Amino acid sequence: MQAPPYGAYPVQFSVDYPDRPLDRLTSAFRILVAIPILILIGAVSGNAWQWSAGNGTTRTIGGAGGLLFFGPLLMLVFRRKYPRWWFDWNLELLRFSNRVWAYLALMDDHYPSADEQQAVHLEIPYPDAQRLNQWLPIFKWLLAIPHVIVLFFLGIGAFVAAVVAWFAILFTGTYPRGLFHFVEGTFRWTNRVIGYALILVTDEYPPFRLNP
Repeated sequence: MQAPPYGAYPVQFSVDYPDRPLDRLTSAFRILVAIPILILIGAVSGNAWQWSAGNGTTRTIGGAGGLLFFGPLLMLVFRRKYPRWWFDWNLELLRFSNRVWAYLALMDDHYPSADEQQAVHLEIPYPDAQRLNQWLPIFKWLLAIPHVIVLFFLGIGAFVAAVVAWFAILFTGTYPRGLFHFVEGTFRWTNRVIGYALILVTDEYPPFRLNP
């Protein structure tokens, strides 16, 4: 894996802009078309589904997996280590999740792959645990609260942008470039915060910006 450019934030994210007409039919029914891949991502993300049966009982199905947070936190604090396979799992799950979210946001009309990067690119260098602050992982979630507040409003804006883009794709077949880069920037910001506060791969505080 290539290191990020000098001076760039360690978590690098981008989505290739589709310089071609997007599929209007699958875009029109994107939520329905995405149901199989949403079930799959839920199965590996630790999500659970509940429903009520006719006799008043409640049934639950849970998926295994999810991003690893508590394990890496303990290893960094007490052993100054970050197991490589834990890092690889978090990275690949994040890549998969971003492909699904980009598909839902209409940024790509290729069905999300479970293992190929396609048009969505997420790069995170494997961290040197000996260079990471030993105690900072305990407090990163607290330090990230300002970002969470900003991302809440950015998420609302990204949803509105995707809805506007949906109409634009239906009528013109293209995703307005300005809206595309705004949604891409929101995803980029989110991944930076996840890298810092959740999967703990860097001590560098995420910048408050949408751009790379």
